Amino acid sequence: DALDEFYTTSNSNVHRGAHYLSNRATEKYEAARDSVRAFVNAERREEIIFTRGASEAFNLVAQTWGVANLGPGDEVILTVMEHHSNIVPWQMVAEKTGAKLKFVGLDGDQRLDMDEFMETLSPKTKLVSVAHGSNVLGALNPIEEIVLAAHAVGSLVFLDACQTVPHMPVDVRDLDCDFLAASGHKMCGPTGIGFLYGKYDLLAAMPPWQGGGEMIDEVFLTHSTYAPPPGRFEAGTPAIAQAVGLGAACEFLMGVGMDRVAAHEKHLSQKLWDGLTGIDGLTPLGPAPIESDAVTARTALVAFHHDAVHSSDLTFFLDQEGFALRSGHHCAQPLHRELGYTHSSRASLYLYNTEAEIEALVAQLKSTLEMFADL
Repeated sequence: DALDEFYTTSNSNVHRGAHYLSNRATEKYEAARDSVRAFVNAERREEIIFTRGASEAFNLVAQTWGVANLGPGDEVILTVMEHHSNIVPWQMVAEKTGAKLKFVGLDGDQRLDMDEFMETLSPKTKLVSVAHGSNVLGALNPIEEIVLAAHAVGSLVFLDACQTVPHMPVDVRDLDCDFLAASGHKMCGPTGIGFLYGKYDLLAAMPPWQGGGEMIDEVFLTHSTYAPPPGRFEAGTPAIAQAVGLGAACEFLMGVGMDRVAAHEKHLSQKLWDGLTGIDGLTPLGPAPIESDAVTARTALVAFHHDAVHSSDLTFFLDQEGFALRSGHHCAQPLHRELGYTHSSRASLYLYNTEAEIEALVAQLKSTLEMFADL
């Protein structure tokens, strides 16, 4: 509805027109920034940078802050559970700067090995870039502990919050992370839009990434000066309608209440986990849910591997019955290698899913596996 309303009443470029439509579009675009700021409780609206998604947010920081601040002898700590979007940009920067990447593994419960993390952390560490929640294991990482330890050695912390921002309350000031990335399409918003949160002093000290309109202060034939954040990092015509849609999604989720979303998903993920654990040959991935009402141990997804049926075959037949699961490595090949698998199936739950759908999925999964067993 927000996209339709924008295109029919406000479709114009932003920040550069004197006419009514341009002013209206600018108001809606900047109102969306305010909504995102409120959603994650950033201190300043200028700390929210609109991007094409989380992948672009990682690349933006890597190619600006990373290139400007990393060099030989410096270390960036990642984990084996990271999405490729939080690995490849840092590999590219390491090749360019001579910095070293260090990876932290899993413990016996398929959680982040915090003992190994503490041993890996050192005064050489300049950045810890870590998933708030794993997109395969569903494990939630102890971010407060990670941030305190990293800051104690002078390191910054970048959170991949794609699996948490849509599903539970996330407060960047409480977490005290330095950067955070999330994608709109995972939180009831449009595709092609996401955001980067960064503490303002860090953003203001970073060089621009892309050149063009709107990111400048003044342009001369010999040099240019640059706008302050957020404009410095939003070169050219932005994804205006998509940003408006993301703002509407944030307003919708705040209206529902993220505590309610988290409680609903916790109940559903526990039910799905319980249904999967009783199936022969099937192994759910990640730590088991904790039933205590006071603890959320997982995000609302469950990935699993079957000993005899390939995930692609399994999800194909489930799709024929109306169940949309993902198969493959989920953009997490290093993690699957760490687990000893090359693929898995993943069911991702959200606020609109129901107990009846979980029961139907488990029943259909059992039926599909029985079909394969009879072949």
